Amino acid sequence: MERGGIVLTTRRPAWLGAAALLIASWIVVAALSLQVRAGTEVVAVAFPPWWGAQRALLAVASANAAIVRMTGMPTLLVVRPDRADGLQRLHAAGAWLTLDPRAIAACLASDDDLGVGDDRRRQ
Repeated sequence: MERGGIVLTTRRPAWLGAAALLIASWIVVAALSLQVRAGTEVVAVAFPPWWGAQRALLAVASANAAIVRMTGMPTLLVVRPDRADGLQRLHAAGAWLTLDPRAIAACLASDDDLGVGDDRRRQ
């Protein structure tokens, strides 16, 4: 008669499924809230983070898009793409994402020439 070996089984922690569901739902909500709406004239464009500001600006110019605003991050720009296939040209120029600019308002520089966020002008 042979002795039976003990088989050890490992169990996943009970919280792992809930954490995976939480992360997946956060990604879906972020994707839905950041996507560009149909008919939007101004979009935020994210280029690879290792690109410099000069390369991102050249990519926007090659896509025939007008720069509306610079942000605090040099590779995140708010642009007005050309009406004829403007978003496709931006992606072909190297853009990773096109986002709703209202969704990335926290990344925008607050010291612009319009005085947005400047409390000194109210006094």
